[in-house]
Amino acid sequence: MEFSAGQIAEILGGNVDGDAQATVNNLSPIEAGQPHTLTFLANPAYTEHIYTTRATIAIVANDFKAGKDLPSSLTLVRVDDPRLAFSKLMQSYAQMMKKPAGVHASAVVDANASIHASAYVGANAVIESGAVIEEGASIGALCFIGPEARIGKGSTLHERVHIGHRCVIGSECVIQPGAVIGGDGFGFAPNRENEYQKVIHLGNVVLEDYVEIGASTTIDRGTLGSTIIRKGVKLDNLIQVAHNVEIGENTVIAAQTGIAGSTKIGKNCMIGGQVGIIGHLNIADEVKIAAQSGIGGSIKEKGAIMQGSPALPIGDFKRSYVHFRRLYEIADDVSHLKDSSNKPQNHG
Repeated sequence: MEFSAGQIAEILGGNVDGDAQATVNNLSPIEAGQPHTLTFLANPAYTEHIYTTRATIAIVANDFKAGKDLPSSLTLVRVDDPRLAFSKLMQSYAQMMKKPAGVHASAVVDANASIHASAYVGANAVIESGAVIEEGASIGALCFIGPEARIGKGSTLHERVHIGHRCVIGSECVIQPGAVIGGDGFGFAPNRENEYQKVIHLGNVVLEDYVEIGASTTIDRGTLGSTIIRKGVKLDNLIQVAHNVEIGENTVIAAQTGIAGSTKIGKNCMIGGQVGIIGHLNIADEVKIAAQSGIGGSIKEKGAIMQGSPALPIGDFKRSYVHFRRLYEIADDVSHLKDSSNKPQNHG
């Protein structure tokens, strides 16, 4: 699909600086731009590359001042925020590329399932009894939609997504390939023979509107009740969310984080990669947790910034880290003091 600089500027509400008829049919990073591709400049650290890029169109900030060495073949589209503009453009492109309505001939759809006429169901997908696929939803190839599950209006499930029975996916959600929504939680109880008896999970998972779930992320169903992911939450790839967890609105969590059962995370939190959070905790709104931190207790202060394992408030962590980096020097000093104190004293 081909777009002109003029069309791109119209979509973004920007202005063309150069040839409005210049066209692109692909994308490229600015440092490796190729002819007939679109790129963008958002990070000042990459400014040098705009003078050597071979891209045809670049999205830049309104206040970007082009030097004399700007390639004559490069057309600029000026906008308020290049990164947001580029994201908006990709969203528009994704809508244009959305699958046409219809059910693939190889899909297996139970007679008691309900699929809106405007929805798409891909090859070899399985839609179980009582499942509901709402208006404009897109179900990718090899997806499984369990009994009585519901996929909301305009939501997109990419390939091989599993949605367990009675789970609810809100409107305009995006679930990346390989995600499992509504698998059993990790629940076992030891019996008299010192064996582990499986605890059956009968709850479900609820994703509210505008949630995005990354590839191969797993969200376990509640033991009883629901595991709830509130409106606007964004989860990265390879995240584990255990049974009966609740994640508040607009919280974002990076890859490989694990959240144990029944923990409640507030809204507008930011959690880095590889964070471990134990179960039955409460984390306040707007909390920020640095990557690889271990959270072993509730965080009650709104807006707290935590780091370390076990995690400390960021100021305490930084002060402690200064001493930790000098630990070998401190150990040497202690050894010298001990040696000095053990030497015989000469009193004359």
